[in-house]
Amino acid sequence: MSMPRYTLKHKRTTLERAEKFISEVYFTDVNLHGKLRKFERNIELIEHYKAPGRITFQQAISNKFNATKLHERFGPTWSTHWFRITLEIPKELQSEDVQLEWDSESEAMIWSEDGRALQGFTGENRRNLFLLPKKSGKQIWFIEMACNGLFGAGNNSQINPPNENKYFELKKCGLVVLNELVHQLCIDYQILIDIVKQLGKSTRSYQALFTLNKMTNIIEVGNDRSYEEARSIAKSFYEEHNGQNIHMIHAVGNCHIDSAWLWPYEETIRKCARSWSSTIRLMEKYPDFTFACSQGQQFEWVKDNYPDIYEEMKKYISEGRFIPIGGTWCELDGNIPSGESYIRQFLIGQRFFRKEFNITCQEFWLPDTFGYSGQLPQLIKLGGMTRFVTQKMSWNIFNKFPHNTFYWIGIDNSKVICHFPPGDSYTMEGKISELIATENNHKDKGRSDRSMYLYGYGDGGQGPTGEMIEVLNRVKDVVGLPKVKYSSPTEFFDEVESFESKNLCEWTGELYLEMHNGTYTTQAKTKLDNRKCEFLLRDVEFLSSLAWLNKSYQYPHEELTRIWKLLLLNQFHDVLPGSSIRIVYEDAAKYYKDIKRSGKKLKDSSLAAFSNEKDNKGSVLINTFGWARKEVVSWSDETIEKADLEQEKIQYDVGESLVLVDIPAFTFNPLSKLDVIQPNESNEVTVTKDEDGNFVMRNSLLTAVIDCVGRVISLKLAGSEREAISQSDPANQFLIFDDIPLYWDAWDVMDYHLETRKTLESAIEYARITESGPIRASLVFALKISDSSYIQQTIKLDALSPMLKFDTIVHWHENRKFLKVEFPLRVHTTCATYETQYGFLNRPNHQNTSWDSAKFEVCGHKWADLSEHGFGVSVLNDCKYGWSTFGNIMRLSLLRSPKAPDETADMGIHHFTYGLMPHSGTFQQANVIQQSYNLNCPLVEVPTKQDVSGKFDIEISENAIILESIKKAEDHDAIVFRFYESHGSHVTTRVKLPKIIKDAKHCNAIEDIFEDECLNFDKENLVIEFTPFQIRSVMIIF
Repeated sequence: MSMPRYTLKHKRTTLERAEKFISEVYFTDVNLHGKLRKFERNIELIEHYKAPGRITFQQAISNKFNATKLHERFGPTWSTHWFRITLEIPKELQSEDVQLEWDSESEAMIWSEDGRALQGFTGENRRNLFLLPKKSGKQIWFIEMACNGLFGAGNNSQINPPNENKYFELKKCGLVVLNELVHQLCIDYQILIDIVKQLGKSTRSYQALFTLNKMTNIIEVGNDRSYEEARSIAKSFYEEHNGQNIHMIHAVGNCHIDSAWLWPYEETIRKCARSWSSTIRLMEKYPDFTFACSQGQQFEWVKDNYPDIYEEMKKYISEGRFIPIGGTWCELDGNIPSGESYIRQFLIGQRFFRKEFNITCQEFWLPDTFGYSGQLPQLIKLGGMTRFVTQKMSWNIFNKFPHNTFYWIGIDNSKVICHFPPGDSYTMEGKISELIATENNHKDKGRSDRSMYLYGYGDGGQGPTGEMIEVLNRVKDVVGLPKVKYSSPTEFFDEVESFESKNLCEWTGELYLEMHNGTYTTQAKTKLDNRKCEFLLRDVEFLSSLAWLNKSYQYPHEELTRIWKLLLLNQFHDVLPGSSIRIVYEDAAKYYKDIKRSGKKLKDSSLAAFSNEKDNKGSVLINTFGWARKEVVSWSDETIEKADLEQEKIQYDVGESLVLVDIPAFTFNPLSKLDVIQPNESNEVTVTKDEDGNFVMRNSLLTAVIDCVGRVISLKLAGSEREAISQSDPANQFLIFDDIPLYWDAWDVMDYHLETRKTLESAIEYARITESGPIRASLVFALKISDSSYIQQTIKLDALSPMLKFDTIVHWHENRKFLKVEFPLRVHTTCATYETQYGFLNRPNHQNTSWDSAKFEVCGHKWADLSEHGFGVSVLNDCKYGWSTFGNIMRLSLLRSPKAPDETADMGIHHFTYGLMPHSGTFQQANVIQQSYNLNCPLVEVPTKQDVSGKFDIEISENAIILESIKKAEDHDAIVFRFYESHGSHVTTRVKLPKIIKDAKHCNAIEDIFEDECLNFDKENLVIEFTPFQIRSVMIIF
């Protein structure tokens, strides 16, 4: 009896046989992987120079290099080391593809002898080979080694603070020749093995298994002809194509590079060069390969620091293969930046791409941000785009988002088309499992039969590899798998809009991410600086525009753009949210300091343009808002004396002189030209202590009762018995919570933290009166948080103020604790209202559904409100973004204390202010929105070289319309006025402007003029129609 030609196949043994045949560990003396390298030899002549920092190529090579060798260690963390490699390709290998192999356990860049940056190395077995030119004789190469990995140098964990004294071993530096047949066969084997595993018991799975078995049987290790036969068998498998109506995957290479995260900004510049030069090398080899890339800032970094790489990029950009996307200066946070900051991200980003590449991005690209404001659809459209890509919503931990391709409708009813790649990642690796998951996970199948597949190593850079591309080349159309083609975001959306747009569902409102909601609070000083700089730049542009319009001032466009870029960069989605290492926040603080210094200088120079007097020391009060303000202002003794005020109009306190002033809208004036209000019985403020030991603070609008530890036990509008505070619990109650997340320390606050609520009631100093009126009354007290931390607070009530203010200093030295302040209110409602960019949104204050309960910590901007019919209470703040509201209890999040990735996050002294404002009617009628602006931009005396006055003679007829920004146009001798509707209403407003209007046009955020939209104007008057929360930019020539 003869032996059977085939034996009965057992799936496990057959599959494992194939896996072992390409194993890097098992049977390497007789398997395929053991024959991968035809030649390898260490390079002997390696020389080293330890650089003083991140220096240029020319600086590096001008120094002395000393001999070094393999297995030496180099460091410490963040240092830079340069190597000079001298090699010669053996004669017998002149016709071979000889590669330089480098592994220093770190990132590195190879440079040519003439100073061209050519390709990055990454360590971690991801990209360690560089193809050498085929030439005889000695070759000299330079390698710039960065002492950090792709993800920095976290101490025992990726997100831990970096090990600042880490050293990296030079493991490999040699010449390598691969057997390309074996290399390609190993890829074939891995594809077929993955198909077997992923397709389970399907017929196609077994066909792949039998193909593997046939290939293994035919291969004779060491025989190239057998390798060719095996490759032919694999090719036959790939050539069995799908029929029609198969899911189409649009493969888009990308390289998500965080502009700062577990490494500093300066290292990101080198990451961009390493990653993008490597991408260019792949484009040279693979003519169909496409690569999408965002962030104008990173393009500019490469342009300024690596002009050779930049020129190569431009070549492939012109071919449509290296694809600029996103339209913003950086991939910013999706919740915290102001609306105007978003506008400037688009303005500066899109203009950069237009100037450099003649491209206007069509897709907003924000794959890794921690939630998305409900105003984003309108902002995206104003930024010249109609499409949006992210995948972050797949990180939800309570509810799965129901769509992958859909329309997103914003709070103003703007609509953009969205795609969330169903592979749930932007760092896919060219694996069969990912392609199958991309189809299987698509929640809109039937409505949409295509999806994007974003592949390439990311976060720390690198991007696609040749192996990923080889896999995709093989599986473009293979039975059992979805179809795959190299594509671009634009091509993908073009097809969706052409064939599937009528089928898509809609989602209205914010895209709330059910993770990372601790980022609304972490790194409080960065958030404070961001808010203050946003308002500073608003004021600078207001004054500069007014000065320019008066023809007496050169508008500082270049400097304003420079400092706007700094502010926008610090809004990157791992910087402003608080999830970077300490060195990043040191850099961010330097940028904020630069912005403040430059902003002050620009403000001073614009004010000086309004006077022809010689230096004559003075001061001024500035109101850049569109409403008059009656507020208490502290003035210097010199100014008080110069203004010659009656003593009855001044309240003298230690270190300050307080005056109640009335300043009109859009003006700046010295004290001598202001309307100073004299306190009297009808408008004065008082504070007394009652028989229970509580303090009663009164002005003409409010009556507040404060207990001895600073809690508000009663708050009423003047002349009303309607109580704002809960009868059972006091307001302004400080709370401390345990704050230990599951993993993402700086990012996450978990729902269970709410179960650890503890009140802070231990007084270090009981409340005492520090100012008793008639212009301001104040109390001061101090509370113990722990043996290391305490709160000192001054509660203020000013004459004519509709809110009680809480000026707060916290000495904070805690470990994973969360500080909040609580306001139990006598209000019954089913939702709370929170300000967002250019508007507000309502969120439930109950936990009826899992979607409701997931919003236990939410983002808001300058104010939040809890109202019932006819009455409500608002909480306002000057730098906070985290909120939680349950039933009638509203909480403002103040400080966190995570220990990773920055072990010093938020440690130190914090200053911030919040306010409590009861109101009758709606918050719109009570001017809560305007009051929140006032709180964030208090009236302060501004020293000047001389007393100056000015008025931007603007009147806006409707209270709902806020003039958010005034700036000179980028390309025209015109002023851009940016208004928004703040109440959520349809309204037509009349705007009176300071001069006769020659022309007025609507424009978008990037200042493209809408020629088809006519504006009604006559002389100085302009009429504009608004829909709820609509943003309208008007370019006016005077």
